[in-house]
Amino acid sequence: MKGEFTGRHMAAILVTGFGVVIAVNVLMASLAVGTFGGVVVDNSYVASQEFNKWLARADRSRSLGWEPSVNHRADGRVEVSFADDASPDVLIATARHPLGRLPDTALMFRKVGAGQFVSEAPLTTGRWTLRLSGHAHEQVWRREVSLP
Repeated sequence: MKGEFTGRHMAAILVTGFGVVIAVNVLMASLAVGTFGGVVVDNSYVASQEFNKWLARADRSRSLGWEPSVNHRADGRVEVSFADDASPDVLIATARHPLGRLPDTALMFRKVGAGQFVSEAPLTTGRWTLRLSGHAHEQVWRREVSLP
């Protein structure tokens, strides 16, 4: 018989099959580790004890009704606009890269009009998550927004 299937053929198929599976697993594991953005909290037990306080702060922040519109301008600076005069007096932010590939960047804003703020320094282009923090009198407002 011509082209007989032998034990060598079966061994080659098994070695090749397992080799492909192992190579894909190594590739996926290295990609997962390389794009890991870090931990969200240092100690999950302590964070769970603070959770209700965080929810109460978020409710107070939402009750202020400050809804921002965030834009990345052509000059690289970030513009934050509020719909009406109900806005914070002081605005700061931390820009975080979603995948942690770039270091966090602190942004300071200056008020340029009623409810209008512009960052003092430019922010590199790309996807960012902004953690905004505004203050007006004794009121504290926080919001996390995505900047495309």
